[in-house]
Amino acid sequence: MAQDLSSLEAAELERRVAEVRERMRPVERELTTLRAERDVLLTELRRRERLAHRLSRADVKAAMKEGRFPSMADLVAAVEAGSLDEFVYHLKTGGEVRLGFPGARAQTVSLTDGVQVAQAKDFAEVARLYAAGWELGSPGRPGVRVHFPGTRQERLAASDEVFARPRSADG
Repeated sequence: MAQDLSSLEAAELERRVAEVRERMRPVERELTTLRAERDVLLTELRRRERLAHRLSRADVKAAMKEGRFPSMADLVAAVEAGSLDEFVYHLKTGGEVRLGFPGARAQTVSLTDGVQVAQAKDFAEVARLYAAGWELGSPGRPGVRVHFPGTRQERLAASDEVFARPRSADG
């Protein structure tokens, strides 16, 4: 609309606005109907995603109970090399966690000799420290520091309550 509207009377402008609004009504009704249809479909997608997440978490919990996934305590005692990222870690509730501090670029495992604390970045370092008598955790605080992906929420979990699922089992 490239015409000069400054020469029009106020009544003429109001009439044109009313005319445009009248032409918009059917389009707005159709848009409302389309939005409602879209919302129903999005709700169904979210419901299916929640169900899939719940089933996946239940499968992980069942696998942990069956002993298919080692606890962090068992893994530290058995693995001598490799990346911490070769595994996906879960709490005993089935929820996925990452090792170490929220916001860190790489996962780490804290080990202590009772006085000092070291952050191991891979299983070779974990194995070396574990063989030297170091334990998971920090002085006076045994366990594994974990955080929930995408959040700043962290906690210290017992090493027998954190399980490792090989990434190759992602399916």
